[in-house]
Amino acid sequence: MAHPEGEKGSFVEPGMKVCKATPDLLDSVMRFLRLIDRKVDVPVLKPMLEREILWRLLTGEQGALVRQIGCQDGRLSQISRAIQWILRHYAKSLPIEELAKIAAMSPPTFFRHFRAVTAMSPLQYQKTIRLYEARMRLMAKPQNVATVGFEVGYESASQFNRE
Repeated sequence: MAHPEGEKGSFVEPGMKVCKATPDLLDSVMRFLRLIDRKVDVPVLKPMLEREILWRLLTGEQGALVRQIGCQDGRLSQISRAIQWILRHYAKSLPIEELAKIAAMSPPTFFRHFRAVTAMSPLQYQKTIRLYEARMRLMAKPQNVATVGFEVGYESASQFNRE
């Protein structure tokens, strides 16, 4: 898979990858899930199993990506700050310059890294969040569709209906 180029010829890793889980990882996850039925074991075993799962992830095929997620100044962390802003302010307009500033990047760099991490542009991501929120509101309480569209940030009912 080709990766978009980052600064100085480096490559931008995508924010999500899929790979086969190792038997050791699956074993530790299964033991962790079994704790649901063993409440008395949770205080002792949960921290150890969480640590084991994290170790399996860090030393596995996607270890570099997992380490990047935990790195406070890494690209994923920077993009995560912008994503959190979008999640909190999805109904507002989406100025790329402001998001880039939140992520401490130039707008072109931000756009490139955002797309690499989310497989969407910031605007597509915002639309997805708006539509999800509208769907949740309509499922929770039947109400006027146009009103819900305005509440989640659409400027017109026709725009909301198209999307």
